[in-house]
Amino acid sequence: MVVLIESVVGIFLFTIIIVLVTLKDPIASVGDYPPAIRKKCMELGLVEERKKRFTKGDIVRKTAAMLVFIAALSWTLKCFNGAQTFWQGFRDSYLIWLIIDWYDGLILDCVWFCHSRRVRIPGTEDMEEYKDYRFHIRQSGIGMLLGLPACIAVGLFTALL
Repeated sequence: MVVLIESVVGIFLFTIIIVLVTLKDPIASVGDYPPAIRKKCMELGLVEERKKRFTKGDIVRKTAAMLVFIAALSWTLKCFNGAQTFWQGFRDSYLIWLIIDWYDGLILDCVWFCHSRRVRIPGTEDMEEYKDYRFHIRQSGIGMLLGLPACIAVGLFTALL
């Protein structure tokens, strides 16, 4: 039950961050958009031409978010879940990670992103790629894999604290 409550809190915080950033400036999240939309944004001169999907700034922000996730979740699992071992920390953190990842892929991406006109970047509004469900599901699968090292770190920190 505690993991479910922690997952709901995580979903709430994740939603606030993603929705606010994307609605404020969709271009700021262009690295997370389907490839055809990113390419069109480069052609329109809305973002600089680049070979890599994410800029150094994107990577720094994502790494910082990952470190905050590791620290906050390690502390939370230790204090509220009573996690003492690597396995308890890893198991609970990965379950929370999966719940948030699936919520992101299914609700935020496949429901909100694919159907909201508010996330459309000017000049790309009519592109079919906004409804590329396979892209979002594939990204969610990648997110599941990216969660493994983060949750291993949470398990290690949980055991060491």
